[in-house]
Amino acid sequence: MVDTSHLSEKAKKDLAFVQAAIKGDQSAYASLMERYRESIYYMMLKMVSNTDDADDLTIEAFGKAFNRLEQYSPNYAFSTWLYKIASNNCIDFIRKKRIKVTSMDSGIKTGDGEVIYFDAKSTTRDPEETVMHKQKMMHMRELVSKLKPRYRLLVEKRYFEELSYEEISKELNLPLGTVKAQLFRARDFLANMIDKTKDTI
Repeated sequence: MVDTSHLSEKAKKDLAFVQAAIKGDQSAYASLMERYRESIYYMMLKMVSNTDDADDLTIEAFGKAFNRLEQYSPNYAFSTWLYKIASNNCIDFIRKKRIKVTSMDSGIKTGDGEVIYFDAKSTTRDPEETVMHKQKMMHMRELVSKLKPRYRLLVEKRYFEELSYEEISKELNLPLGTVKAQLFRARDFLANMIDKTKDTI
């Protein structure tokens, strides 16, 4: 029996949702997302100052958390664990994109009042990095070409043509939720392919 006496009522409810989700209850996943989507989104927005990137990072944070639900330990609140996953994923994104980050020494305050601290350095690409970036982009396009047509089209629209979710939704006449869900799956497939071919990048 797990000791939950140290958890707040909110954290206990979260734990119940986590346990239900692990058993396959899809509505439990939706409940967790509903409870934290807004606060995660605003935390991401503070970190990257771009609404589309914040939206992507929010979906990725939940995707990573949901894939690792069995690793969550109720020694601490689910929200703390989720915010940590989200902030770490965002730091990786910032480093990869070389986004200039300001005023990060004081940390970011979450919707629950927690402060997440992190270290993100900003640098510009040197000529060697530029060449490597081009090689990675070529490799990425090759991987994208192997996706199923519906996923390939969405990825091309989102990341190569740099359309917003709303623009893709309008252009392809698809519900916004479908666009986001299918892009999340497409990113998952790509991540697996990249992992299998990382030695060639």
